Amino acid sequence: SGSGKTSVTIGILRALARRGVKVRGAKSGPDYIDPGFHTAATGLSGVNLDSWAMPPALLNALAGDATEDADFIFLESAMGLFDGIPAAPGRTGSAADLARLYGLPVLLVLDVSGQSATAAAVAKGFATYDPDVRMAGVVLNRLGSERHRRLCSDAIEAIGLPVVGAILRDPSLNLPERHLGLVQAGEYEDLMAHLDRLADMVERSLDLEAIMALAAPIAPAPGSFSGALPPPGQRIALAEDAAFTFLYPHVATHWRKAGAEIVPFSPLADEAPSVNCDVCWLPGGYPELHA
Repeated sequence: SGSGKTSVTIGILRALARRGVKVRGAKSGPDYIDPGFHTAATGLSGVNLDSWAMPPALLNALAGDATEDADFIFLESAMGLFDGIPAAPGRTGSAADLARLYGLPVLLVLDVSGQSATAAAVAKGFATYDPDVRMAGVVLNRLGSERHRRLCSDAIEAIGLPVVGAILRDPSLNLPERHLGLVQAGEYEDLMAHLDRLADMVERSLDLEAIMALAAPIAPAPGSFSGALPPPGQRIALAEDAAFTFLYPHVATHWRKAGAEIVPFSPLADEAPSVNCDVCWLPGGYPELHA
């Protein structure tokens, strides 16, 4: 966490989308916020792939659906690559679970502020920690100078890892945060302008052709939505506004496919749920900010 991987991911997604590439963002683990930025950057809905919370069949079904209308998928790790919950092998919720399961090459974003050759030791640790997780390339972030870039790059490439990007320290590229994560994409007045600034940074600082060349085919095993959350009623009153936003897109899609009707309403606008609904669903979000 804090290495800059979200800004790098969003910048890559936006830069490729501007080139006309059909690209989709995915996120490991539980996260309702980053996929909103992925969606805004690409025009394709983001998806969560959570090896801890989702049965393997559902995980495969979502991964398979994500590939249908995209040429490239970039999966952003939640926390660090190997961070998850102690659980059975492959069920920890970490991005490493997904890298093993689907043979995903890993692009490591390293915050190298305050270090030079030590960055190579960190990168080597990532590369050798689990032989079933393949490190494909490194992006250096928060560099202080051209000399700093050269020292870090030379050390990392000497251990056999290609450096495919080097980003100078620039606080203006930081995404604003609050407790539990980033400020949500829908709260930005100038969202697309910021996404384009990140894309411009990527075009300047990363070798996009080299990164695309590192990609590998993803072919999930056949999956099933039988393990997805079933509709809680036939007509579902769904709170939907700036205070209540945390509903995974695949959940609402599954409810509709199962024949349920979703009737949105806004508590912030003093709207009540329809009396004709069977159930009122209050998703998470930031209601405390609007209390």
